[in-house]
Amino acid sequence: MEETQKRRGLLTAVLVGVAGGLLLVHEWLPGLPGHPMSLVETFLPWLGLAVPVGLVVAAVRRSLVPALVCLLVGAVWVGVFRVPLGTSDASRTYDLTVVQHNVSDENTSPSRVARILLGPDPDVIALQELTPESLPAYRIVLDPTHPHRATVGTVGLWSKHPLTDIARVDLKPAAVGAGWDRGLRAVVRSPHGDVTTYVAHLPSVRLRASQGYATGWRDESAARLGRALAADRSAAVLVLGDLNGTVDDRGLAPVLSEVRGNRDDFAFSWPAGLPMARIDHVLGRGAAEVGATWTLPDTGSDHLPVAARVRR
Repeated sequence: MEETQKRRGLLTAVLVGVAGGLLLVHEWLPGLPGHPMSLVETFLPWLGLAVPVGLVVAAVRRSLVPALVCLLVGAVWVGVFRVPLGTSDASRTYDLTVVQHNVSDENTSPSRVARILLGPDPDVIALQELTPESLPAYRIVLDPTHPHRATVGTVGLWSKHPLTDIARVDLKPAAVGAGWDRGLRAVVRSPHGDVTTYVAHLPSVRLRASQGYATGWRDESAARLGRALAADRSAAVLVLGDLNGTVDDRGLAPVLSEVRGNRDDFAFSWPAGLPMARIDHVLGRGAAEVGATWTLPDTGSDHLPVAARVRR
């Protein structure tokens, strides 16, 4: 019996150690068929659950080795996510407030959605999954306070400040048919200076028996967005969008090599009923520095809205 408990204790230590190892070296591990590492990276913070589970097992088994491994992995987790656990910079002064939201093309209450998005008094609001049927309802609520508007396909941008240089951004994967428009670029002429703003909705990812974690279209679209950002020489750049991936997901590397966000808070945005990952982002570059980031109340979409402060 004692030998069996010892083996189980060692197994627990190994499993918790693997979780800790993934936290440390996931980005250096090679890609594999089925993209399993992208899936792991999507839910990377949740690997920390191995620590309390391991500690319970260690206590029941009265085993010292797994307890020590759990404490070590716990320290690794805190180190990896040290910024989210640190002091929030919500008290810092920022020039702009922005809101990003995938409103869902099945949402039956666009007017209610729009009123929720106005809650933090944003300067700029970016929306995805707009439909011709819902657009008038959003305009009725948003236009009085945000009279400057741009829409391309199913994405839109509302602003308190004038918009110029409005253009479509081609994010369409090669295999997708015509009429797929999910990217726009516009310059927000804010009182603090121009901010070149991209609104993007990258393709969804799916778990499929035949393909594993199917990220091909999302990755191709991310590469297109990354190239557009690399070619943009604006002094201040923002990306607002549903990117269908987290900041740890290697599939978004072309985008995240050009812009970055703020991890002061986890601000998980998806799924709305039990948020487990932030796949909706406010990312910046240059003179557009993204600060405190948080989520807004449920709107009836499968995503929660994300708001952020931006220093220009």
